[in-house]
Amino acid sequence: MPRPVHFEFHSADPERSVAFFGDVFGWRTERWGDMPYWLQETGTDEPGIDGAIAPAEAHGQRVVLTIGVADLAAYVAKVAAAGGTIVQGRMPIPGIGWFAMAADPSDMRFGMLETDPSAGS
Repeated sequence: MPRPVHFEFHSADPERSVAFFGDVFGWRTERWGDMPYWLQETGTDEPGIDGAIAPAEAHGQRVVLTIGVADLAAYVAKVAAAGGTIVQGRMPIPGIGWFAMAADPSDMRFGMLETDPSAGS
């Protein structure tokens, strides 16, 4: 059964949010290249997932979960068959895998990630 593997907080002021979550929870942060995208390491002592902070999107949703899937193409088809939409088609995340952004029929967005370290190389 696919499970969440990553979260994103969308912030109007990402750098301020990065500092806030570091101060409050002790999360370690690393900016990913030149992009306005900060990876958040939430720890290893307890169960949980890591995530990121990114600039807020126009659609207004402030948290996006990414679900790990074994076959991205199959799940893209399942989303469409169930009445959802693909907001961002299959794209490589270099060294990690393939990603697509989807929305359920109410426009609640979520990501799907197929792990493949050779993606984008």
